[in-house]
Amino acid sequence: MIGTIVNTAAIVAGALVGLTIRKGIPERFGDTIMQGLGLAVILIGLQMAFQTQNPLIVIGSIVVGAIIGELIDIERWLSRFGTWLEGRFGNGSESGGIARGFVTASLLYCVGAMAIMGALEDGLTGQPNTLFAKSMLDGVASVILTSTLGIGVIFSAVPVFVYQGGITLAASWVAPVLSPWVIAELTATGGLLILAIGINVLGMTRIRVGNLLPAIFVAALAAIVIERFFA
Repeated sequence: MIGTIVNTAAIVAGALVGLTIRKGIPERFGDTIMQGLGLAVILIGLQMAFQTQNPLIVIGSIVVGAIIGELIDIERWLSRFGTWLEGRFGNGSESGGIARGFVTASLLYCVGAMAIMGALEDGLTGQPNTLFAKSMLDGVASVILTSTLGIGVIFSAVPVFVYQGGITLAASWVAPVLSPWVIAELTATGGLLILAIGINVLGMTRIRVGNLLPAIFVAALAAIVIERFFA
């Protein structure tokens, strides 16, 4: 769980820095830093994607996963969940302000392919590179959010630790029954989603990464079936 621990620490550290910069930081600094981190995320996504030994599995999984994701409309449900939380906690009182910072940051850090894929990668392979990159993104975001939303942001480290840590532990329990080839195809498919996140961070377009999340599990299932019955 080293990736999740570092991620949690980065959020706390960023929030503490943000508390000392209550007037915020110049927008151009934040934009340029996030663009640089977006490029780094793309690099990590490419490295993961190139692990595939059968690109057809990745391509097919992306297509099938996209169909499943769009039918469920994962992003719409995530958005509705965020709206519900904001409506439930985001009032104008001081405590409401703390809750708003907590909810906003928690959604940003927990809802997305990078949190899920990074935690899976950490649990399945023991390589927390994706979560290290996410830690940098979250740390910078924590500085910016805390400088504007206040101390509530720091408490978002708790659900991040529980959520990502839970996924990592679950993946580590499953890892022994998955072959290196299955893990490689799952990782490669997830790498394309990480690449998409980097593209979104750069603002090049808007990819509905949430609706592509089923592709990760489709890739694992496809690789298991092929390995067992056709290899």
